[in-house]
Amino acid sequence: MAKKKGNPAEIEEEIIYVSKSELKRDAQEFHQLGSDIAKMGKKQRERLPLNDDLKAAMVVADKISNKSDAYRRHLNYIAKTLRTVENIDEIKAIIDIMLNKNNQAEVMIKKIEQLRSDLIEQGDDLINQTIEEYPSLERQKMRQLVRNAAKEVKAEKPARGYKELFQYLKDSMM
Repeated sequence: MAKKKGNPAEIEEEIIYVSKSELKRDAQEFHQLGSDIAKMGKKQRERLPLNDDLKAAMVVADKISNKSDAYRRHLNYIAKTLRTVENIDEIKAIIDIMLNKNNQAEVMIKKIEQLRSDLIEQGDDLINQTIEEYPSLERQKMRQLVRNAAKEVKAEKPARGYKELFQYLKDSMM
């Protein structure tokens, strides 16, 4: 414990010591996270809440990915930049969902599949409830996709509209 200089009646400060090994583990964790982000496709990266510096670093990482030493040094830069990012927990959570950790994405896909089936069966009532729950959905497009999918199910045709409805729901909800 270290005391502040000055008035002896002041409160003592507690100094927290962090071991060098812990600092190295943290650095390796950020390096791995940066590597995971750099390996992602551009569309996946767009879904991450990255700041402008990281977005620019990812563009450079795509360009130099075939040059091993430069790429390694650039990953170190990305890790250093990630240490200063404030929303790192949010980024990690989104990456975990994308990489299907804890089967969160799989559960969401099953939920979307069930919703698609229910939308085809119930129609406008469920469409309105779904749009209230997910405001990013467009009412007109939803009705059109549900109508086309329902026609295909009744006619037992190839499920093109069925797949389009699922893809639209997946893009909007995930």
